[in-house]
Amino acid sequence: MKNNQTTSLIVALKRLAIEQQRPLWKRIATDLEAPTRRHRVINLWRIEEQAKDGETIIVPGKVLGDGLLTKKITIAAGSCSAEAKRKLAASGSKFLSIEELARKHPDGKDIRILG
Repeated sequence: MKNNQTTSLIVALKRLAIEQQRPLWKRIATDLEAPTRRHRVINLWRIEEQAKDGETIIVPGKVLGDGLLTKKITIAAGSCSAEAKRKLAASGSKFLSIEELARKHPDGKDIRILG
C-alpha cells in the first residue's frame, strides 16, 4: 500500500500531465503507482554512462551511490542514498525530489527519464 505522500504526488503528477499536456508526468505517475519492488534502482555509474553534462534526469525510484559521477547534472528521484547524495554534491550536481522538479519545471521540457 502506498503512503499518503506518494499517493498525493501521483495525483498531482497526473493533474500536471493534463494541465501541461505533457505525457512525461503521466509516465512518472504510472511508474510510481507500480509496486515498490518494481521501482527502478539505479547506481551513479549508470547515470555517469547515460547522462550528458548539464542534463536534467528523473529516476522514478531510488539512486544508489555505487560508482563515480564527474558530470554536473540535476537528478530528481523518489529517494537517494546518503552516499549518492554525498557524491552528487561533490560533483557539483543537484538532487531534487520529483515533487520539487515538477514545481520548478511543470512544462517537463528537457527532462529525461533514466533507469
